[in-house]
Amino acid sequence: MRGRILVVDDAEVNRELLRAILEDEYIVDTAKDGEEAIYRLREYREDISALLLDLQMPRMDGFAVMEEIRKNGWLQKLPVLIISGEDSVDIENRCFDLGVLDFIHKPFEASIVKNRIKNTVELFACKNQLEREVERQTEALRKQSRIIQIQAGQLKEAEAFHTLMMQYRCAIMEVETKLKVLNEAFSRQYKRNPFESIKSRLKTSESIYEKLTRKGYPVTLENIEEKLSDVAGIRVICSFPDDIYRLAELLIRQDDIILLKEKDYIRNPKTNGYRSLHLIISIPIFLSNEKKYMKAEVQFRTIAMDFWASLEHKLKYKKSVDNAEEIAAQLKACADSIEALDYQMQKIRDKIDRHSD
Repeated sequence: MRGRILVVDDAEVNRELLRAILEDEYIVDTAKDGEEAIYRLREYREDISALLLDLQMPRMDGFAVMEEIRKNGWLQKLPVLIISGEDSVDIENRCFDLGVLDFIHKPFEASIVKNRIKNTVELFACKNQLEREVERQTEALRKQSRIIQIQAGQLKEAEAFHTLMMQYRCAIMEVETKLKVLNEAFSRQYKRNPFESIKSRLKTSESIYEKLTRKGYPVTLENIEEKLSDVAGIRVICSFPDDIYRLAELLIRQDDIILLKEKDYIRNPKTNGYRSLHLIISIPIFLSNEKKYMKAEVQFRTIAMDFWASLEHKLKYKKSVDNAEEIAAQLKACADSIEALDYQMQKIRDKIDRHSD
């Protein structure tokens, strides 16, 4: 199917010359001024493959036409090429600022006219196809997100799910209690506290659903317990690296805690610089009618590590960040500096402690 070109020029000779150049490949319509051009665009702009627009015209010149096109939001679907005898850099820049894609200078050279229009039409067709594909995928993601929200909502409303989440909350309380007891005993022995603060969180139903689906598991209560180890999460913020290892050791030495897995990202940092000690443990909770072991993830970080991880998390989940690679490199350098600073501060603390003794 042949495309349609609208030629807008107050000189009939220019309109007819362009018609003669293009009519073998396109349907060519013409308008003698800007007002007629806007009328035609309102009537059938969706059918127009390209607009060839003169600048100097009576009643409504090319600049006014471009302003009207911009105001109506037609530039997204309508490629505009200027046909003009002007050779001014300022005028060309003004046109480009208004959204013009290319220039065809008078007098017309048939091969240049054909090639520039062909390239513009094909480029715009590819652009529109890509935009339609992006819109299609975006809509598919929206539908998927709505399905997840609906199913997560159904999961949230299920009584058995509520019971399981209550059990995970109990596991968090058990871990927090053990850590607070250890803090008291540690501070009594060493005259200082091993950690600064404890933060905890329970995974949301949306996050649970998304993670199980991503891993390829059906969303069932059994799979939540068996396949996920971070539904209950506790983060322990320590002052120094050696406090992390000492406190973690004291925690897992308790005879009712089972260490399931350890990931040491302090001694073996991730490639992005992330440093933290992760323990996956199983801890008993005592219900009215049973004793049950629940999984929990306990993360240990220094204060500086936690500050770094918070900033890196923002970069990771921001979808459009300028210079993301440069920022990631800067964060990696900061992570290395934090490690050096943590151990330097630890040495200073040791010197102070020896002097105090």
